[in-house]
Amino acid sequence: MHELSITQTVVSTVTQRMQDARVCRIRLEVGRLSGLVPDAVRFCFEMVAAGTTCEGAVLEIDEPPGRAVCRTCGAAFETGEVLPLCDCGSADIEVHGGRELRIREVEVV
Repeated sequence: MHELSITQTVVSTVTQRMQDARVCRIRLEVGRLSGLVPDAVRFCFEMVAAGTTCEGAVLEIDEPPGRAVCRTCGAAFETGEVLPLCDCGSADIEVHGGRELRIREVEVV
């Protein structure tokens, strides 16, 4: 479960940057093509945040859709598939979004 190690990195990064400030909210962006399962990140967050300045913080996760352009027909489309196919049947796809994994906001008390 790579969600655990990624969540540990998020909590570690936030606690290092915010030092002793009490964190009350963290907002992440986890693209639908990132390969992460947001519910697993939420589950891991409670466990990893215990005993840190992030304990009890609200975790919000935005899930931007995948955006892609077909190199064959030029169609732009949204997708939730890790290996997208265009409606024209082509697999020659250029992905433009949906792989994001970033800390968007941290709110402290």
